[in-house]
Amino acid sequence: MGKNKLAKFADMASYPHVIEVPGVAFDNTPFAMQGRWHEDFFHNPNPIVLELGCGRGEYTVGLGRLFPDKNFIGVDIKGSRMWTGATESLQAGMTNVGFLRTHIEFIDRFFAAGEVAEIWLTFSDPQMKKVTKRLTSTYFLERYRHFLIDGGLVHVKTDSNFLFTYTKYVLAENGIAPDFCTDDLYHTLAAEEDEEVRQILSIQTYYEQQWIARGLNIKYVKFPLPQGIALREPDVEIELDDYRSYNRSKRSGLERAK
Repeated sequence: MGKNKLAKFADMASYPHVIEVPGVAFDNTPFAMQGRWHEDFFHNPNPIVLELGCGRGEYTVGLGRLFPDKNFIGVDIKGSRMWTGATESLQAGMTNVGFLRTHIEFIDRFFAAGEVAEIWLTFSDPQMKKVTKRLTSTYFLERYRHFLIDGGLVHVKTDSNFLFTYTKYVLAENGIAPDFCTDDLYHTLAAEEDEEVRQILSIQTYYEQQWIARGLNIKYVKFPLPQGIALREPDVEIELDDYRSYNRSKRSGLERAK
């Protein structure tokens, strides 16, 4: 029988590689680790990579294993899910993996300018009803630019055609050319010759496995996020996803959304 939530939260509170700041919305106290992650947390100068909305932390831990010369931080507010990856990485003695439990909308409070090299968005809620809640909206891209290096990479892996289509519109509106883009990832990977790319993109989260079993195509786009350009939100209507993801609903009777 698995641990209950209270036991998991107790574990998390004792883990040295987990930082919990769930009350950030009500506390404007400067975050002590901001600008100090390399020195005080990882104790090395290696690039920092964030997974925003990490869930159980499968990608954070998987990438940490593949790239011991990079540092990875999984970010989510749901500690009982995060416990899985946090426990696995602790038991494996991984020193390049950490977890931050907080609300993603305040992510720019936790990192200093240029402190992060890459961001992963793995199966984010598409938030079809409200633009400013989408993790690839210009609202969030502006926040990422507060701490991402100039041209730092953003990876988006999703089951949602809505979020994938919306993200492509955002990139096109702002003249950002993706480095990699496919609406059928595993069909594309079958022809991919770069073994490193195959390894990275073949990491599968728990929910991803469920979606693949349902016959859904997995989409992926990787793009650089430049500093110094004024970001514009696209004015387009996008067809809503015609299925209900696990633990999500359309929350709207509309067929299309902006």
